[in-house]
Amino acid sequence: MIIGYARTSTTDQLAGLEAQQRDLQAAGAEKVFSERVSSLGDRPRLQEALTFLREGDVLCVTKPDRLARSTADLLGIHADLTKRGVGLLILSMGGERLDTRNPTATLMLTILAGVATWEREIMLERQREGIAKAKADGKYQGRKATIGAAEIVALKAEGFGPAEIAKRLGVARSSVYRVLDAERAA
Repeated sequence: MIIGYARTSTTDQLAGLEAQQRDLQAAGAEKVFSERVSSLGDRPRLQEALTFLREGDVLCVTKPDRLARSTADLLGIHADLTKRGVGLLILSMGGERLDTRNPTATLMLTILAGVATWEREIMLERQREGIAKAKADGKYQGRKATIGAAEIVALKAEGFGPAEIAKRLGVARSSVYRVLDAERAA
């Protein structure tokens, strides 16, 4: 049985999720598990899909980054599937399908996952360099503060504790502590 898994990072990407579902069904997926969550958060539908799979089944995804957070994560999922007798089919690999039920495809998966990680690291490095240059040129201010430091200080002066201040302002308690620590240091 072919089981599909589709994921988009945000709730705004409905069209992308629908496209993945369509592609998975066209590839023969009899059941598709879908979710709209960041790869960094919990992915309950992925866990359901992995639990649902039985020996002889195939997990099908459109791209490796829909399934895994990193090369290590991808290879870990692949190793678990292989140990359980489950195949992995990736549809979008440069126009070709990658079916890891053969050793050559497993090698290709490892290489391509490494290249994807390298590309992401290079992109992040360039982003950091661009931000540093923009800061040096006075063009990068960072995002505007989302909490009012003055409000936090005023509520503290009225005798409220950090937990109560956080609750009243709808911010994280850690944000309150950060503002209060900065105020003490000033």
